[in-house]
Amino acid sequence: MNTLDPLVQQAWQVLDTLTDPEIPVVTLRDMGIVREVFHHEDALEVIITPTYSGCPAMEQIEDDVRSTLQTLGVPVRVTTRLSPAWTTDWMNEAAREKLRAYGIAPPERCASGAVNVVQFAPRSAVQRGTTDHPACPRCGSKHTTEVSHFGSTACKALYKCLNCLEPFDYFKPY
Repeated sequence: MNTLDPLVQQAWQVLDTLTDPEIPVVTLRDMGIVREVFHHEDALEVIITPTYSGCPAMEQIEDDVRSTLQTLGVPVRVTTRLSPAWTTDWMNEAAREKLRAYGIAPPERCASGAVNVVQFAPRSAVQRGTTDHPACPRCGSKHTTEVSHFGSTACKALYKCLNCLEPFDYFKPY
């Protein structure tokens, strides 16, 4: 990858404006979905990784990447890469703050730090013997409870704050 290539730099600048179709306050780059941009002789290639393998927004994301980069006047190929699997560690701090401000509790960092291994779903807080709960994005209280393991999308869980009584999505850590 040649990051000094002016076309690659232009592509990144254009892609920096492209928001997630399910969470319009964060960009695909903020989320770590857009991984790499290559300039081949015949086209630009953009590598994307879904937040999980069954993400229903991936077709929309591919279309958005292609149509956004058409302004550069170069053919565009979008390649979906499933390995290594996306992890919430790929989200930047701006994404976490934008999620919180939007009313979605951002995920904690993954404990393993490894992105090239298969990770199984974590045991529940009760099974782990901990009481780790996400902080309410509205009042900041950690006195929260999971209402449903699936929220507005499969990558989020639905929680309720037991202090302010507001429901909120929690972006699951992967």
